[in-house]
Amino acid sequence: MKQWKTWMAALGAATLLAACGGSDDPAPGTLASEATNRGFGALVAAADKAGLVPALSDGASDLTVFAPTDAAFDTLATTLGFADATAMVMALDSATLRKILQYHVLPMRKTAADLASGGLSEATLYVFEGSATTLKLDTASGVKITDAVLTQANVTAADVAASNGTIHVIDKVLVPPGVLNIVQMAQLNPDFSVLVEAVVTAGLVSTLSDPGPFTVFAPTDAAFTAALGELSLTKAQLLASPSLGAVLTYHVVAGDVRAAAVMALSKPAVVGTVQGGNFSVGADLGITDAAGRVATLLATDVVASNGVIHVIDKVLLPAAP
Repeated sequence: MKQWKTWMAALGAATLLAACGGSDDPAPGTLASEATNRGFGALVAAADKAGLVPALSDGASDLTVFAPTDAAFDTLATTLGFADATAMVMALDSATLRKILQYHVLPMRKTAADLASGGLSEATLYVFEGSATTLKLDTASGVKITDAVLTQANVTAADVAASNGTIHVIDKVLVPPGVLNIVQMAQLNPDFSVLVEAVVTAGLVSTLSDPGPFTVFAPTDAAFTAALGELSLTKAQLLASPSLGAVLTYHVVAGDVRAAAVMALSKPAVVGTVQGGNFSVGADLGITDAAGRVATLLATDVVASNGVIHVIDKVLLPAAP
């Protein structure tokens, strides 16, 4: 009888534990172990090289990690000219990887519900120019994150629990300010595909990858399409034009000129370009080229490691030689 009572007591305890989820729901591991166990190989390799595994394993932490998939890392790698994510992680130095990964981490635990109710931006662990960088959020339908290169990542799986934080899976590697050069930043924004092709064709990649600094007024693909129609040219004819280099360098200004500096100029302001010609900036910040055509600023201060990009809606044309 005594043994039977012991069995019944054990059975009751087991039933209570099962009802509470004790035996069927093992406690989650740390952010580092959960990322490893769930197959985020490229993220874990990058974190290891960047020296961030101890921070992601710290039981005293309470962080949020936006975790790009291996496919997202491969996409970043191939766009930048690497064979795959493994080759990219091997090639980049630890400091660069640390900056990129810190841009994916919030300093506190944030569930998807917290993000939805928390406002339009979140501060990250990556500090640039003396301040914490921020990610822009759109939570109208799911969670979308806009990075420094003006592209969006989608949260594809939210609220992956860890003992020291939360993981949200994303479909793109977030690109921070001040880490990649102007050419690389342009390569990572699909709206600049024609501009990048033109820069490659004109042999300006090495120049615009140099320390500089440079300020580039970057026309979108839509701007190039409009210009081709205006000039009655095909893209192939534009790329083959002997004046391609002059047109492109007319969009480049020496120095790192941020939007605040442009706004502070006395208007109209005459701006000298690397090409040698000038354009002017009006009181409304419209940019008037040598042909009297006016471009509008669509976005400003896309900050690269060697300067800054301002996005414009028109291809600027220098004076005819």
